[in-house]
Amino acid sequence: MSVPAAEVGAGSVVRLHPLVVRPDDDDPEMIVAGRPDLGEFVELPAVCGEVIRLLGEGRPVADVEAVIADEHDVELDVADFVESLADLEFVAEIDGLPLPGTAPKAAHFPGVTERHVRWLFARPVRLVWLAVVAAAALTVVVRPELFPHHRDFFWSEYTGLSVLVNTAFFSVLASVHEMMHLLAARSLGAPARIAFGTRLHYLVVQTDVTAIWGVPRRHRYRVYLAGMASDLLLIATMLLAVAYLPLPGFADALLRAFILTALLSLPLQAQIYMRTDLYFVLRDVLRCKDLFGDGLRYVRYLLARAVAPFRKPASPAADPTGELAPHERRAVRIYAVALAVGGSVTLTVFAFYGGPIIINGLVHALAAVWAGLHGGPATAAIDAALLILVEGGIQVMFLVTFFRTRRPWLRRS
Repeated sequence: MSVPAAEVGAGSVVRLHPLVVRPDDDDPEMIVAGRPDLGEFVELPAVCGEVIRLLGEGRPVADVEAVIADEHDVELDVADFVESLADLEFVAEIDGLPLPGTAPKAAHFPGVTERHVRWLFARPVRLVWLAVVAAAALTVVVRPELFPHHRDFFWSEYTGLSVLVNTAFFSVLASVHEMMHLLAARSLGAPARIAFGTRLHYLVVQTDVTAIWGVPRRHRYRVYLAGMASDLLLIATMLLAVAYLPLPGFADALLRAFILTALLSLPLQAQIYMRTDLYFVLRDVLRCKDLFGDGLRYVRYLLARAVAPFRKPASPAADPTGELAPHERRAVRIYAVALAVGGSVTLTVFAFYGGPIIINGLVHALAAVWAGLHGGPATAAIDAALLILVEGGIQVMFLVTFFRTRRPWLRRS
């Protein structure tokens, strides 16, 4: 969308959408401005923040230009600036005429406000979290037999039942994990949404917290780490229950399985080449705006340069990191190595091990169900059916999510 210059005159009055304007984290001469409801943010010179404030007061374009020239000694074409804001969909109306734009996606749980959840991240709660996690860690040191073992996963003699219940627990764990991201964002006044997504061959639940770009960097870490913090608290609580409560054997076995299931989810966050929670921490620590996107473009550039001599005629590719700041360029180039190596190894392992294991397991499960329908053991058939339900359902959901989220890319292809 673009607004013709003739539509914005000296006497034009502009109504802006609700915007967040804050100082840039690294450059005092810049600001960050954006629409949290769209997740659209840009960096602008600091004087533009004053322009946005004056336009928001309902002042005509000419008055804003005069104030900026008088107070900042800057000759700024405010009409042209308004057009740029309109292209970003920051402008709602010009002279009372509404502008078309993208309808923002509604935030999930809009009734939960900042004042409802701020206490979850206050110091007293953090101290309680620290005490519980420390107590669990000390307990494991004193009683190392409590540390999860791979055998704990199969708490039932029926494999399908164990997989079904553990997967159901993992689904609850993932939901709580993502809800904590959402609540952390909401505690900072930022909207958020939870949805399914894919990372390489994984089906994931993810929280869109793009709106926290309107929050200073030091506060954004709360959002990135809230999910892992909740996982650790749940693991610690269950471990303390196993250690100190007189639980019946079935409950003890089930809790041990849940502890292992939850614990196995934590190392996945270290796969920073898949935009996990720790990826976002790393991105902000390295002060990069789009570490994954820039890293992926750099990998494609290296591949294009590698095959260029074999093309006729050879077409030199431009280094996409050339325009980045020096510190960002170094970080992107190093991250690109992790992205290429990590992604390649993960997909290779899945192709040679994970995929065949899944296919082989489903084939054997189908055979057991078929045998059960023709006089074979009914319990084995039911157990196999549960395995098909869980693993087959996950793979179907992955394919549906993959094609739904990549529909625009597939159309372009």
